[in-house]
Amino acid sequence: MSRVVYKHDSITRCVVGTVGVPGERQFFLQVSSPDGSNCVSLEKTQVMALTERLRLMMRELRRNQLASYDELDLGSIRDDAPLDYPITEDFRVGVIGISWDQSTQRITIEAQSIGDETVTELLAQDEAELLEDAPDLLTFNLRINQARSFCDRSDSVVAAGRQPCPFCGLPIDPEGHLCPRANGYRR
Repeated sequence: MSRVVYKHDSITRCVVGTVGVPGERQFFLQVSSPDGSNCVSLEKTQVMALTERLRLMMRELRRNQLASYDELDLGSIRDDAPLDYPITEDFRVGVIGISWDQSTQRITIEAQSIGDETVTELLAQDEAELLEDAPDLLTFNLRINQARSFCDRSDSVVAAGRQPCPFCGLPIDPEGHLCPRANGYRR
């Protein structure tokens, strides 16, 4: 099988959402453009790492004056609409790459599917052609205000999960949890 590359340039929507109850949620990244839409599943920790890195990149773009002031000062519009249905997972994300394209003033995000265990880094297209069964790839470009909006929504989706225990920091299930700080007693 050859590698399938889903490419979106003019993004109309890029959001993270969940399906399920806290503690059993499945996270999805949906990207829509005039070219169509794609949905990939990912882990909560991947969402948290992606938003952290995007925020760091936006700070560095401003600090080092790498982005135009017009791009930096665009207001973000919060997208709180639910995920588009039907939710059909194109693949499960393994590796995510983020880069800045100075010529287009866009943030490029590449999400590569989980391949076999020998592929642990993001593959360039020419490298992927050398592999017989290269992992699928979702690539899309975001404006800075879209990235800011994406981060705001992602933070609220992640925070909508289970509340942390005030003693140990582990998530508390609706039935409580065995707290290591309380010698295994339920909290």
